[in-house]
Amino acid sequence: MEKVYFIGAGPGDPDLITVKGKKIVEKADIIIYAGSLVNKDIIACHKDGAEIYNSAVMNLDEVMEVTVNGIKDNKTVARVHTGDPSIYGAIREQMDILDEHGIEYEVIPGVSSFVASAAAIKKEFTLPDVSQTVICTRLEGRTPVPEGESLESLASHKASMAIFLSVQMIDSVVERLSKYYEKETPVAVIQKATWPDQKIVNGTLENIAELVKKENITKTAQILVGWFMGDKYSKSKLYDKSFTHEYRKGSGE
Repeated sequence: MEKVYFIGAGPGDPDLITVKGKKIVEKADIIIYAGSLVNKDIIACHKDGAEIYNSAVMNLDEVMEVTVNGIKDNKTVARVHTGDPSIYGAIREQMDILDEHGIEYEVIPGVSSFVASAAAIKKEFTLPDVSQTVICTRLEGRTPVPEGESLESLASHKASMAIFLSVQMIDSVVERLSKYYEKETPVAVIQKATWPDQKIVNGTLENIAELVKKENITKTAQILVGWFMGDKYSKSKLYDKSFTHEYRKGSGE
């Protein structure tokens, strides 16, 4: 029996799918891709005769019917998700159904939009004496968030933050973050990171909402928050010439 591959397609740039993921797409008999988010160029390498389905116009039952029937016909199925499938990928519900049918599957990780966004603005989430924690979250919409994970409670840590799926509620994001972050806190909004029409807006908690509205950014954007985008930090001990570790003796010893 063939198996199902859940593939992280990356944030948009076709070159950012993993080599392993691309190889599976190239050989798959059936490709089900998230057409509303995945760059179609990523699946352009499919073989002749491959069956292509856009999951944006399908519900879960329809996706799983194609998947299960494909495996029963001894076909390889590539389920292509945007970014990394483990983050807002809705893969658990699909895997549970596959388990019920005794169907084998594999998850191939991908580049998430939050790390692609940090790359786009050339920043590092974890800086010594600034932040050693990255919080990935979203505002509640039609999908709620657990009570203990409100934006306010997460903001209280003042860690580096990546906020998904929330730019259309930028006023609420700013209001809730402002309870803990200073108004001067750097904020960047990156729309369609790594795509040809990528757009970057840099500001602070005080003015980012106005800037985002001016640029008419209403979807497909990451909101990055925190002083990791500032200019003050301590250098890493790892490359400090006086620091000794397993592979190198420091000059001061």
